[in-house]
Amino acid sequence: MLRVNLAQQIAAWLLPVLLAVTVHETAHGWVARRLGDRTAEMLGRLTLNPFKHIDPVGTILVPGIMLLLPGSFIFGWAKPVPVDWRNFRHPKRDMAWVALAGPVSNLLMAVAWALTARFALGLSAENPVALPLLFMGVAGMFINTLLMVLNLLPLPPLDGGRVLTGLLPGPYAYKFSRIEPYGFIILIALLVTGVLGVVLWPVASLVLSMLASVAGMKANYFQAILSALMNS
Repeated sequence: MLRVNLAQQIAAWLLPVLLAVTVHETAHGWVARRLGDRTAEMLGRLTLNPFKHIDPVGTILVPGIMLLLPGSFIFGWAKPVPVDWRNFRHPKRDMAWVALAGPVSNLLMAVAWALTARFALGLSAENPVALPLLFMGVAGMFINTLLMVLNLLPLPPLDGGRVLTGLLPGPYAYKFSRIEPYGFIILIALLVTGVLGVVLWPVASLVLSMLASVAGMKANYFQAILSALMNS
């Protein structure tokens, strides 16, 4: 059985988590700027500096605690990038594109981490960077997949909810968007009752299996590393 100490766990998760959150939020701001809204840029949020996007509770404390709880579904959040829809030529459609940018960035990062893991597997076992790179690759594949799948849930204020709002006809979009003030409460309820994991885990598992193939890893080997990284 593979064993990983606490220092290795922290080292494996730190960079992938910071990048997953930072690039996700920056992607929202970058697409918003491309579509005409410079609010995020003017407020200094169009940056890869993680300290500009980190929410101490949502980005560090909550996911950290859930990582230490066996069988827990990881959940967290960052400070949302400010977007002013009034600056868009097509507000409804453009807001959907801005929302979609976050999950797409997580998918691209998950693939990049899979390629990192593949590179690590090609190194000599004696190479001191091989194992740390492999651990970070697995952690990066996992956290980005979960963030992508979670954010695509069609529930405002998640990205999937905003994408669906942009796709629905006007009157229906308005009614659907009125769920947003209660969206976080609904999400917590789904998490606590276990429904969130039941709904999202099959999709996440499918994506992770495909990423493991990209990394050149057998499913049971990937799972062994992931279990070691998540067990304290």
